[in-house]
Amino acid sequence: MCEIEIWLDRQDFEYDLYTLVRAFYPGSRVTAHCVPSMPKEAKSPQKEQVFLQAWCREAGVYVRYEKEGQEPVCREAAMDVYQDRRETKSRLKQLLYQVLHIATGRTLIWGNLTGIRPVKLAAALLEESADAVQAQARMEEKYYLDPSKSSLCVEIALREKEVLRDLDPQEGYSLYVGIPFCPSICMYCSFSSYPLDKWKKRIGEYVDTLCREIRIVGRLVQRRKLHTVYIGGGTPTTLEPAQMERVLVCLEECFPMDGLREFTVEAGRPDSITREKLEVFRRHGVTRISVNPQTMDQKTLDLIGRRHTVEDTRAAYALVRKLGFDNVNMDLIVGLPGEGVPEIGHTLSQIRKLGPDSLTVHSLAVKRAARLRLFSEEHPEMSFENNSQIMAGAERQAREMGLVPYYLYRQKNMAGNLENVGYARPDKICLYNILMMEEKQTILALGAGGSSKFVTKGGRTVTRVENVKDVTHYLERLDEMIERKKNGMKIWDEEGTCL
Repeated sequence: MCEIEIWLDRQDFEYDLYTLVRAFYPGSRVTAHCVPSMPKEAKSPQKEQVFLQAWCREAGVYVRYEKEGQEPVCREAAMDVYQDRRETKSRLKQLLYQVLHIATGRTLIWGNLTGIRPVKLAAALLEESADAVQAQARMEEKYYLDPSKSSLCVEIALREKEVLRDLDPQEGYSLYVGIPFCPSICMYCSFSSYPLDKWKKRIGEYVDTLCREIRIVGRLVQRRKLHTVYIGGGTPTTLEPAQMERVLVCLEECFPMDGLREFTVEAGRPDSITREKLEVFRRHGVTRISVNPQTMDQKTLDLIGRRHTVEDTRAAYALVRKLGFDNVNMDLIVGLPGEGVPEIGHTLSQIRKLGPDSLTVHSLAVKRAARLRLFSEEHPEMSFENNSQIMAGAERQAREMGLVPYYLYRQKNMAGNLENVGYARPDKICLYNILMMEEKQTILALGAGGSSKFVTKGGRTVTRVENVKDVTHYLERLDEMIERKKNGMKIWDEEGTCL
C-alpha cells in the first residue's frame, strides 16, 4: 500500500485532486498539503511513497509525479490561471490524470471526473452542440471517460430532457419530507437515521414539530405550483398509520395538491410495511412506492443488520401490488460484504421475477460515518466487490426487464469508483429524482436532516439551506430553521421567477 503526498498551491482544488488520486490508489493513505510553493529542500520519496506536485503558476498549470525507482513524470499546460477558475481546475485535473495514467499504467472508467452529477456535464455539451455523437466524443476527449460511461451519460441527459419537455421546472417546486427513523440501523448506513426502539416515545413529538413546519412553510409558498412530493428517510413506514395520516392530512391542508405530478413514499424496509399503512397511502393519493430489499441473499441481510427476510420482501411487494399500486421501485446495493458475481446475479434474477416498475442500482459507498467502515477494517478478508462488469450486468438485466436508465449520480468512496443508476419503465420515470439530482428545480425539504435547494437564474445558481440532522435539535430549534428558509425564499423570489 502506497503513501501518497500531494503538494498544491490552491486549496480550492484540493478536494478534486485528492479524490482523483484516491481513485487511482484505492485504500492507500493520501495526504494533501496546501502551501505557497514547493519546499526547496523537500525530502525524496522513500519506498512505497509517492510525491505529487500540482501548481498554478503565472504561465499555466504544472503536475509532477515522483516515486523511488521510477523516472519522474511531468506535464504542464500554458494558460491564464486567473481568468477562468473552472477551466484552470479542469486543465489541472487533465494533467494529473495523464501523469497518474503514465505512472501507474491504469485507466479509470470515469476518467478524471470526481463530481456527483456527470449527467449535468453531458446536458451542457448537448446544449452547445445539440448532437449526441459530438457530446459523447467531447466527454471522452475532455474527461477521459470510457465510451460506456460517456454514452450512458448522454443517453440519460437526452431522456431527462424529454421527460421535462412539457414542464417548466422554474415555475414550480418540489417538496421533500424526511422521516429519520428506522426499524434498525443497517451496517452500511451513514444517513441521519435513528433506531425506532430508542426513539419510539418521541416520534409523536417529532410528528407534531414536522406538522408545525409544514403549516408554516405551506403559508409561504401558496402562490407557487407544487409539482412533486417525496417522503423519504430513514424509513417513513416506521410511523404508525395514524401518525402518517396526520402528516398526509397536514400536507393536503397546507400545500396546493391539485397540480401534483407525482407523490412518492419510500416505504423502504419490507419489515415495516403493513396493509394499514398502505391503505393510508392509497387514501391520500400516493402514486409511487419503494420496497427496498438491497439484496435477496439472506446471509447478507443478516450480516448487514436488515432484520427482515427475503420472503418478507416478496410478501411486502405482493401486498403493495394487491392494493393497486402500479408504480413500484426497488433498490439494491452492489458491493455489500461477501457478495460477488453469483450473489448479485441471484438478487437480480429474483427482482426480475417480481417485475418492479423501476430499479435503482447503488454502488456501495463506505463512508466514515458508517459502521461498515469499522467492519471492513476488522474483517479485511471480507470482500467488497464491485466492478464495471458487475454494473454492466445489472444494466443488461434492467434493460431486459424493459427498464431504461433515467438518472445517475456518484458518491465519495464508492466501491469500484463507480456510480448509482436509476432504471425505470419509460412511463414510470421518477420526476422528483431528475429534478433533485440535476438541480433543475427548487426543492423545499422539511424534517430533521432535510436540505432545501433554492434553484435560481434558470438553474445556474443553487442556494442550500439545511435543517439540523439531530432529531433533538430539530425539535428544539425549528424557529431558527424557519428563519433560514425565509432567507432562502427571499433569494428565490429575487433571483428566480417573481411572484
